[in-house]
Amino acid sequence: MGGLSLGHWLIVLLIVVLIFGTKRLRNIGGDLGGALRDFKKGLAGSEEEAQPQLKADPPPPGAAAAPANETSKRDPAP
Repeated sequence: MGGLSLGHWLIVLLIVVLIFGTKRLRNIGGDLGGALRDFKKGLAGSEEEAQPQLKADPPPPGAAAAPANETSKRDPAP
């Protein structure tokens, strides 16, 4: 009552081939392979887009020195 042996897997494979046919199984395999290839390209593309953001130069030191509250320099309201 253990797992399936090699003979059992061959019978299952034969039944699947009889039901779907070799041409249809080849098409399904090609479609699955293309989908996986596109998925990997999508993952690689998103990593390439994220890397330039990490490599961006920090702003120059003078840009960070601007005062945050400019209303304090104005004359007080009457």
